[in-house]
Amino acid sequence: MEDRQQAQTLIEKVIENTSQVIIGKKSAIELSVIALFSRGHILIEDVPGVGKTMLAKSIAKSTGCEFKRLQFTPDMLPSDITGTNVYNQSSSNFEFRPGPIMSQMVLVDEINRATPKTQSALLEAMEEHQISIDGVSYDLPTPFMILATQNPIEYEGTFPLPEAQLDRFLMRIRLGYPSTEQTVEILGSQQYGHPIDSLGSVIRPADIISIAKTAMTTHLDDRIKQYIVAIVEGTRQTEHIVLGASPRAALDLAKACQTYALSKGREYAIPDDVKHLAAPVLSHRIILDTNARIQGVNAEQVIQTVLDHTLVPGYKPN
Repeated sequence: MEDRQQAQTLIEKVIENTSQVIIGKKSAIELSVIALFSRGHILIEDVPGVGKTMLAKSIAKSTGCEFKRLQFTPDMLPSDITGTNVYNQSSSNFEFRPGPIMSQMVLVDEINRATPKTQSALLEAMEEHQISIDGVSYDLPTPFMILATQNPIEYEGTFPLPEAQLDRFLMRIRLGYPSTEQTVEILGSQQYGHPIDSLGSVIRPADIISIAKTAMTTHLDDRIKQYIVAIVEGTRQTEHIVLGASPRAALDLAKACQTYALSKGREYAIPDDVKHLAAPVLSHRIILDTNARIQGVNAEQVIQTVLDHTLVPGYKPN
């Protein structure tokens, strides 16, 4: 019980610390932190200037993780990410020179600006936490997390992420524009300097692994598991959906629910946890048909429709 209380306190500390930099977006920060302690990756998708990059930097600073940034461009090569073998004349051997991916927390800025070949260099890292160079595998540091950003409305010079890669992101998060009052507060907070410059860490990287293990002990009732599966299967049978969510999506939703329940001080997950996390975990994993795009229907609305038509455990309709 003490471990769970301590884990909850540390999760709250990371959220509060990050909120010093990202003002008025506690829900997005909370989702990002839940993904972090679920040992998943996040895709931060929004228009320029709303704080996508700053959110990633703030989480890295709050956790004390080794942090590196990759700015994706069309001319970037896979070796620019993973590293390469370089011939050493003095030893007459090839030596591995690690790339930026060999870090605990990696910000991939504008991920959709790189070519599909370069994007694919992240697939093995995201799923298996390792990279392979010339047939040799190298383990990535632990913890390891990719925080990728992209602008959803800019199409020129971009390459849409393939479904296989989108499915490896535990969550897709959107920040949105701040309110008038929040914008005024942001101006005040940055009048004499940026708050991230003085942001310190509130946990250690080892705490991430410890909290993730504690989250896995959160009880997931069989009815909650069946509810998660029913929602995921519902995405494959609902109008407007061409491709539904995968079994990996069900696993990710279950993990996220366990971590979210821990952050709320509970030893068990409830249906409301599933409802709260369904859209961030599932919306980027489904493909909508042409009619949906014509009618202005988005993935979040379709997920809500699935939730509305899925029987909640313990609820008996009249």
